[in-house]
Order: sequence, then C-alpha cells, then structure tokens
Amino acid sequence: MGKFYYNEEQDSYDAIVVGTGISGGWAAKELCEKGLKTLVLERGRMVRHREDYPTANMDTWDFPNNGELPPEEAAKQLKQARTGYTVKAAHNFWFVNDLEHPYNETKRFDWMRGYHVGGRSLLWGRHSYRLSDLDFEANKKDGVAVDWPVRYKDIAPWYSKVETYIGVSGESLGLPQLPDSEFEPMMELNCIEQHVREKVADNFGGRVITAGRVAHINSAKQFDGDGRTRCQFRNRCIRGCPFGAYFSSNSSTLPAAEATGNLTLRPDSIVHEVMYDPDTKKATGVKVIDRVTKETFEFKAKVIFLCASAMASASILMQSKSDRFPNGMGNDSDQLGRNIMDHHLGAGASGKYDGYKDKFYKGRKPNGIYVPRFRNIGGDTNMKEFIRGYGYQGSGSRGNWEDAVSELSHGKDLKEAILKPGGWTFGMSGFGEVLPYEDNRMTLDYDKLDGWGLPTVTFDAEFKENEWKMREDMKEQAFEMLTKSGLRDVEAYDRPGALGLGIHEMGTARMGRDPKTSVLNGYNQLHDVKNVYVTDGAFMTSAACVNPSLTYMAFTARAADHAAEQLKKGLL
Repeated sequence: MGKFYYNEEQDSYDAIVVGTGISGGWAAKELCEKGLKTLVLERGRMVRHREDYPTANMDTWDFPNNGELPPEEAAKQLKQARTGYTVKAAHNFWFVNDLEHPYNETKRFDWMRGYHVGGRSLLWGRHSYRLSDLDFEANKKDGVAVDWPVRYKDIAPWYSKVETYIGVSGESLGLPQLPDSEFEPMMELNCIEQHVREKVADNFGGRVITAGRVAHINSAKQFDGDGRTRCQFRNRCIRGCPFGAYFSSNSSTLPAAEATGNLTLRPDSIVHEVMYDPDTKKATGVKVIDRVTKETFEFKAKVIFLCASAMASASILMQSKSDRFPNGMGNDSDQLGRNIMDHHLGAGASGKYDGYKDKFYKGRKPNGIYVPRFRNIGGDTNMKEFIRGYGYQGSGSRGNWEDAVSELSHGKDLKEAILKPGGWTFGMSGFGEVLPYEDNRMTLDYDKLDGWGLPTVTFDAEFKENEWKMREDMKEQAFEMLTKSGLRDVEAYDRPGALGLGIHEMGTARMGRDPKTSVLNGYNQLHDVKNVYVTDGAFMTSAACVNPSLTYMAFTARAADHAAEQLKKGLL
C-alpha cells in the first residue's frame, strides 16, 4: 500500500468506512471490489506496509536499556502497562498515549488502542477460530440476553471466503464445538507440546490439544496482497511483518481495495457523528475532525460502515443525536453501550519436565498450543457451577543459559553450564466466555472532554459469578492435565486482571431479532437506519470462548455483500 489518495474537493462517495483495522480493511476491500467509490476514514496516522515498521528487523541488543522504556515515556502508558506487554520499546509506539486519549473507570477496564492505518490488525494475536451453533444458540438455550438472529449455516460460507483469503494454519479435528476451517498446513508442535498432547488424549477422554489456529501463511501458496509470503518464524509479529506472513489490513485488504481504483483513504480523520435525514430515514454521511489541524469536515455517502472498534463505534452512534434519536442513533432499545463482553484469562498452570534432554527446536514459532472447549458441550461435560465454557492457549519451551545463574557456578563449571540448554517447561492459560450483562456498560462524559472537544468514555463493567466459578475450573483442570502428563513442580495460578485485558471488546451494539432489545439486525444494519452497518466487535450478541477477529471478518464480508445488493436494488 504505497500510495495515498485523497481529494480535498470531493465530499460525496458511494460508501464510507470508518476504521482500517480487521473489520474496516475487509469492508474497504469488499465494497471497492463491488464497484463502490469508497472513502475510508482512519482517526490515526498513516502507516505504509513495510516502510513504516521501524523495529521489524532490530535485534534485542539494538534497543537501549534492554528494550525497557525510560520512566518519562512509560508514564504516558500507565493504564496500558497493566497488560504487561504493550509498553516495550520494540512496539509501544503502536499503542496510544493514555494522557492524550484519556478514559474513565467506575470499575477497572483495560482499554488497549492503536490509532493508525491498520489499527490492531498489525497487533493482534492472530488466533482464528470459528464460532459454532453451540455459540449461536447459547443465549436462547440458556435464557441469557437475546438470541442471535443468525446460525452457523448462515456464516459458514463467509468463514470459508475469509480463511482462503487470509491463510489460517491449523489441523482439522471434526469437533462440533470448534468447526474446522480452510487450513494452511499446521505449525508443528515441539516435543514437550506433543508429549502433553498425547498424555492428555490418554488420560482425558474427548480432550484435544492442537496447534493454535493462526492467520499465518505456512506454505508456498500465493495469497493476494502486497507480496505476502510464508511465515519466517521470527516471532516479531507485533512489530509489523515485512513479509506479510500474517494477515493485516496493511499487507492484504487495503492493497486489494487500492488496486480497484475505488479507494480513497484519509488518515488523521476523527469521525464523531453520523448525520441523519428524518425525511428519508437514512444516514447522509459523517462529521469529521482533522486530528492534526482540528478542522471540521462533512462527508456524504449512500451507505456507512462503522468499523472503528466496539467502543469507538458505540461512541460515534451515541454522539449521533437528533430529534428522532435523542439518545443516540439506533438506540431506541437503550442497548447502545451495554452488554460489554471480553474474554477472561490468566487462570491456568505451568510446570517443568525432566525428559527430552537430547531435543531442542529451531526458529521462533509465532504460536503455541490450543485446547478446544470441553465443558458444557453435552453429557457428562455439563457443569452445575457455571454455563458456557473455555479453551486454553499455551506453549512449551526449553530454557537457556540464564538457568545457570541460580546455580552460583564459576570457572569451568559455569563455562560448561552456559553451553547447555536449560530444562523444558510447559504452561497453559484459559480463555473463558464472559456473559452479556446489561449493566456492564460504557457511557459518555460530556464534562470531561478530550483534546478534540469530544466526550470521554466511562466504563462500568466487571466479571460476575459465572466467570468467577468458571475460573476455578480453568485453574483446576490445567493443574490436573499437567500433573497427569508427568510434569513436576506444577503450579496453578489465577491472575484475573479486569475486563479489557483480553483485548476482545464486544457487544456494545448487539445484533438481535427484536428492535426493542437490540441495535442491529442479522445483516449488521441498524434496525432503524438501514444504510448504517456496524461490523466490528460491537455487533456481537454473545462472546463464545474463542478469539473473535475471524468472526468479525466473516460478518463484515457478508454485510458488505448485502449492502452492495441493497444499493443495486435501490433499497438504500
């Protein structure tokens, strides 16, 4: 994506897409390829594939202070430092300055944001899993929140479309709770991972350990995009991948959109309102503040896709007030900003293994293992203590010479010790489903404005009893699986953090069948403003227990197809 098109004089388009991350990139690609002149607005700076990944080829010794930030720089990201990994010199520049982009917490909420072209598609963990009918039917079955207006069969072909385009490595398992994808070859497990896989299969009927299903090219197959090629096993993904080996908007969907000649990309464009015409009952466009100059603009379009991330898209709709929508566009149900979900993590176990002294591995594999959900899927897997379920992510590795420091060796003994690898360790941590609670919500504070005069977000959301009960089982089962796999010094842990830590914000403008209890219909359209679509995490009606980005992409592709058809028929 080497070019930058923007015509100051043009203010009307067929479509406007707000955001350039996972969802925005797909909306741009699909709409442009269907012939729509599309304006894509990004609130952050321009980032060009390859040339704007400044640390992609730096080694550990290239960073001062071993990659730790100076105190004055770390002070700008104190909230994000709660994650433990965003504030490193190798990649902290992707994440916002907390002081420049403040938010408020009635209860702790960890909001990780990357404001730039590509958004968090440059930063995501790349795990890519399908939801199943177990997930789409869960709310109805459990009497929780509202029913999804779609089922797996409606989304399955769109999952396939997305997977064959982005490249997802993994293996077929035939599990009803985790449908198989269109796979690239699986990334191999190392010896300790394979060992635990076999022991869990022997000791726990029906439980499976597989490689994480990740959006990495792992073959010689050619994929569309800006020269995408197979993974080099550098594991520097969060810095930006110059090989385009993992899927991102910058390496894949935005270049595809640009190739059509229908793309207009404008970074530094903070969208804060969708404009509404009460006569046509349609949106007419968006209001924008230039991030740098603070000038204001209005852009018009026939259809608008909000893909700014769950909280940002909800904020835009909340600010889009009119006589028809005094509480925010599409908010007749009062569900806008409610039902915040994420995944709860940080409960699991780790241990050591004494074998395989003659084995090591080569390269830095960018993923580890995955344990699909095995709770509440029927029969004796059903639990009385909690509903829904969880999976595990984890990995095994062999230590290095640092182990020798604790031995207090010296001379010849030390020299021999540092030439030998350390021991094998293995760990697994749960990712659990968070239920959609109506009182887990965000609101706007008009008394605390940001640097652009816009209201700041206040979070009031927390884990509740179902999540806490689930965490106990997550910890216990991890401990039991590692113990029965022959590991020693197994330690269970529970470090809950807070909502937001999973970086999977969802639910603020949920889908549903009834306009009285939901914001969007089954095609991601606002119930009451049919030419506005929301296809980021805001639309999620329940969270499942798997990473959600693949689902965002599939629903976005489906919604773009629907919008193009509706436009062709003159219905938008």
